[in-house]
Amino acid sequence: MTYPTYFDPTVPSHAAQAAVRPASLMRTYSPTTVEFVCGLGTRLWDSQGHEYLDAIAGVGVTALGHSHPAVVETIRQQAGQVLHVSNLYSNSWQTRLAERLTGLSGMDRAFFGNSGAEANEAALKLARLHARRKGVEQPLIVVMENAFHGRTLATLSASDAPSVSAGCASLLSDYLKLPFGDLAALEAATRLYGERIVALLVEPIQGEGGVHVAPTGYLKALRSHCSRHGWLLMLDEIQTGLGRTGQWFAFQHEGIRPDVLTLAKGLGNGLPIGACLAMGDAAELFTPGSHGSTFGGNPLVCRVACTVLDLIEQEGLVTNAARCGQTLLSGLKQALTDRSGVREIRGRGLMIGIELDRPCKPLVLAALHEHRLLINVTRDYTIRLLPPLTLHADETQTIIHVLSALID
Repeated sequence: MTYPTYFDPTVPSHAAQAAVRPASLMRTYSPTTVEFVCGLGTRLWDSQGHEYLDAIAGVGVTALGHSHPAVVETIRQQAGQVLHVSNLYSNSWQTRLAERLTGLSGMDRAFFGNSGAEANEAALKLARLHARRKGVEQPLIVVMENAFHGRTLATLSASDAPSVSAGCASLLSDYLKLPFGDLAALEAATRLYGERIVALLVEPIQGEGGVHVAPTGYLKALRSHCSRHGWLLMLDEIQTGLGRTGQWFAFQHEGIRPDVLTLAKGLGNGLPIGACLAMGDAAELFTPGSHGSTFGGNPLVCRVACTVLDLIEQEGLVTNAARCGQTLLSGLKQALTDRSGVREIRGRGLMIGIELDRPCKPLVLAALHEHRLLINVTRDYTIRLLPPLTLHADETQTIIHVLSALID
């Protein structure tokens, strides 16, 4: 049981308190008693010195792994200069980040908030402003069954997650939920509500919904449909964006561009940042005072995000996600396809789901305590893997071996 050489275990971590959830915290989470005190790359160490392989990356956040030296140095430098001044003043790092993201995505403008939910809130507000511009008084936004877009009231309303929205009965009603991947249902809804529909919000891969990949050609058909009817095509790439699927953005697999694109998670590698990007007329809908954020786009998070984009490019992590993702997916299929209880193995890049025929949340603790592997279960039945984009080939074999043993 040893720590990395850079870590000083004599610094107090309050690990003794981890076993009991403090009464001073609201009961929004039910964490395990394991407390991680340091990390490096794809590895984490707990307060007892045990080493773990991280195959969930803080739910798709630490795309570069933990404690990347360049990210640590960027934080150190910027913390010694200026952290926050508000958006009342110019911020060159915010401008640089906007230029990088629009250049990579083909979008025109960017707005920065602090999370994926805030990025999606901005997108939903753009849809309403688009409706006002079109003169639609009772607009509808098409969203998908089994979707998840956040935990604010607006993003919950756009989601289909009963367990998360429990107790929030009076959600917003201007959303039209359709089956994911069903173009016939979209055509039928257009005939019924077409004059009121102003936008369509969809995830290229439904992550929280169980890692369901959009059928081939689906996004391209949505792009065509939205263009034909004057709707905004809004893609939630909070989880799929920034290299995770083997392209910078999942929409690039289909050769299209959305009108609105939302990003977060891996953009800050652990620091809170979200982005809402838009192109064309949608990029001109916000005007001074129509939207904003106190903390959003501050110099620290924007400089770190610029470093993240640089490192993804310099280290070839988009290609690595495609290569290791294919190795992991094919290896899991080879090992598990004929196993009793395995319904389906699906995914793209380093975003993979293994659906079982029974609830499997206990496997999370089994993987953690017995195999020192971090995984996640979503929608009760699906093991979800979102490892850092820095994953090595030998680590894919470790994941395959452990999951095979767990499922057996």
